[in-house]
Amino acid sequence: MTQTSENVTWLTQEAYNQLKAELEYLSGPARTEIAAKIAAAREEGDLRENGGYHAAKEEQGKQELRVRQLTQLLENAKVGEAPAADGVVAPGMVVTIAFDGDEDDTLTFLLASREYASTDIETYSPQSPLGSGVNGKKVGEDAQYELPNGKLASVKILEAKPYTA
Repeated sequence: MTQTSENVTWLTQEAYNQLKAELEYLSGPARTEIAAKIAAAREEGDLRENGGYHAAKEEQGKQELRVRQLTQLLENAKVGEAPAADGVVAPGMVVTIAFDGDEDDTLTFLLASREYASTDIETYSPQSPLGSGVNGKKVGEDAQYELPNGKLASVKILEAKPYTA
């Protein structure tokens, strides 16, 4: 999954279906659940000192923000195929790199939008400094990216394979 300058997000069919299901849940059953929490808290009395009411309203706000984010994301999404297993780094791939040529100092991450983030593996956006540095490189090639202090860092691509959830 990647975003282009036209604000289009490329998603695999699996990722699109997953995000669509989340949106449907948040727009339906989750809204009903939070409305019930707010109503129950409201019945407890004075709203100024009602922690349950304020917590439920805050949860509702976060939920509605997520609904808006998902709606916008899916409206601008283009569904495509998963990346090819050809050893070229692309969004939707699990990438293993070695820092500064040290084969023992490695990092494995998913190159994808934060919407596709998983608790199983660290996720880097293709627009991040590291993500943009490795995107399009082949296994065995070196890539450079800019650190927050302005210096350049070098990594070697050790492995790039399509992500399978």
